[in-house]
Amino acid sequence: MSRRRRWVAAVGTLVVTLGVAVPALAQDSGPQDRTLQASGDRTSEVRNAIRGGRARNVILFIGDGMGDSEITAARNYARGAAGRLAMDELPLTGAYTTYSVQKGDPSKPDYVTDSAASGSGWATGQKTYNGAISVDAYGNPVPTLLELAKRNGYRTGDVTTAEVQDATPAVLGAHVVDRSCKGPESMARCPSNAKENGGAGSIAEQLVQTGPDVLLGGGKNYFDQKVRAGEFQGRTVLEQATAAGYQSVTDADGLARAGRDRPLLGLFADGNMEVQWTGPAARVGGTPPGTCQANPNLPAGAPKLADMTRKALDLLDRQDGNAGKGFFLQVEGASIDKQDHAADPCGQIGETVGFDEAVAAGTAFARSHPDTLVLVTADHGHTSQIIPNDAQSPGQTATLVTRDGVPMTINYGTSVAGRSQEHTGTQVRIAGYGPQAANVVGVTDQTEVFHTVSRALSLR
Repeated sequence: MSRRRRWVAAVGTLVVTLGVAVPALAQDSGPQDRTLQASGDRTSEVRNAIRGGRARNVILFIGDGMGDSEITAARNYARGAAGRLAMDELPLTGAYTTYSVQKGDPSKPDYVTDSAASGSGWATGQKTYNGAISVDAYGNPVPTLLELAKRNGYRTGDVTTAEVQDATPAVLGAHVVDRSCKGPESMARCPSNAKENGGAGSIAEQLVQTGPDVLLGGGKNYFDQKVRAGEFQGRTVLEQATAAGYQSVTDADGLARAGRDRPLLGLFADGNMEVQWTGPAARVGGTPPGTCQANPNLPAGAPKLADMTRKALDLLDRQDGNAGKGFFLQVEGASIDKQDHAADPCGQIGETVGFDEAVAAGTAFARSHPDTLVLVTADHGHTSQIIPNDAQSPGQTATLVTRDGVPMTINYGTSVAGRSQEHTGTQVRIAGYGPQAANVVGVTDQTEVFHTVSRALSLR
């Protein structure tokens, strides 16, 4: 029997066993199904989106490692090939380049960026080297969107499914020469930034000092480390945060109860937050067709990214004492990237679907608050590719049965088995809605996000 016939037979058996052609998890995974309407005329929607002027609020969604292939895999699996994700419905779409530059020589590109250099690009408007957190190519601090928004009287939020000290959330509120310097006891690669050497401190310490109104994610371990110099020497970073006025929560119930009287610090895991889905890991030679399941290791009390997004919007959308100004909020779906590194298609797809649920929450808010700019993008491309089911790939592959009831084979081929898969240097999607969203159209560069948001909020 040919390999293709074996696939067909296996899929047929699986579909009969399930009784339906769609994994149950995908049916319950987010907003109601959206199916492509070929005859739909979106002229009016696009025309309304092409407007400049100021925004009261900006929501920046970052799918870490979420290239077009990752989006397509999630769409196929959860919605079907003709379905649409919430992020697909934003009316204006373009692409941007993601390259970083070489340390000490910004005239030379580094074609494959990491999340630190990439995030620093949109956070500061300047290219920098891989591993840098909002410093230029020579290691000098550069002001960030969140810092400028605070300076201009806006409320600010920073939400992630990773450690809050991870690269993407860190670029908004810290400046260190190496992304590994997450806590006061983890400063080996950033001696000049350490407080005991006269620097501003670790990423965790600097986030507290920068003081976003809402800071949600994982990374409690670094808040348990002790400050080594200054006013809080010998006390933990969490104690420093409490002294700065933060209320802290550790689960979904605490998040739901948190009030508006104080800034909010939510630390929902010691490290990164658990992923939503699990399933067959890719391997050399492939896997039989399978489906994704809920992650049994997901803590019952852990909030989803959409929950954190809705809470952040509720806390930040206030009129009192703010001179009519709104907010700047960044929301990251971090483990799309992390599961792509691990060649884990269900983990990757589940995190993309969870990120899309957060996007749906943000776009719903924007549609009832038309002075809100929404941007949805990624920091870089990644390794996963959808390939023919009978392809003889030298990489690691896994096959999943999609919402359409047919097999989809995903290939991971940027590293050998047992080693982390790699980022790619491709351009990535950016989509927008609201004031200034027209600036995403065409092919731009990552650093343009800084200028688009700055114009929208009139940051100085």
